[in-house]
Amino acid sequence: MRPIALVFTTLALLPLTACSARLGAPGADGELDAARPLDLSIARAPYQSVEVNWKHRLDQPYVFVETRGSYTQVGRALETLFAATAAQSVEVCGPPFALYFDDPGRVPTSELRLRACVPVAAPTAPAAPLAYDVLPSTTVAYAYVAGPYPEAPRAYPAIYSYLSRMNWVENGPIREIYLRNPAEVKDWDELVCEIQIPAGLSR
Repeated sequence: MRPIALVFTTLALLPLTACSARLGAPGADGELDAARPLDLSIARAPYQSVEVNWKHRLDQPYVFVETRGSYTQVGRALETLFAATAAQSVEVCGPPFALYFDDPGRVPTSELRLRACVPVAAPTAPAAPLAYDVLPSTTVAYAYVAGPYPEAPRAYPAIYSYLSRMNWVENGPIREIYLRNPAEVKDWDELVCEIQIPAGLSR
């Protein structure tokens, strides 16, 4: 996988438009908006203390590139996504995110499904390799973590523990939103990722 910091250098080339305001939304320069601070504390390695809460996520239109195989391909998938959205002048309205559909502990590596995504403000009909979909409105458990993006899954156990305490179960793909552009920070410890796990009632 190519270093994710290099992949994100193309993010600044994407045309940006207005999107619905949300807490912690970064500006075009990749910095978090101090006027809309994050509503939870940011967890840091070794992620022994992770603040988790729940919220209702609204429908989110997005364009994406889908791959099958190891989740370590996320860097290349994002690179393909950024190049295609720039070439097609897709108007992006927020930070990129990835959707992880399968559990690597249960699904063979070759069958793992990953989508590299960027949000858009309205329905669109992109050309291949891009596709369009809507991330449905749902309840999610979420947390913010700092550090290199490939290490974000180290905070997953805390979110799953929260789901268990709430008598909830995972009910959809895990979403990692990359709130800071690695090309815009001096140290990878300054990176911030929002992790969302959709929640459903345990049977």
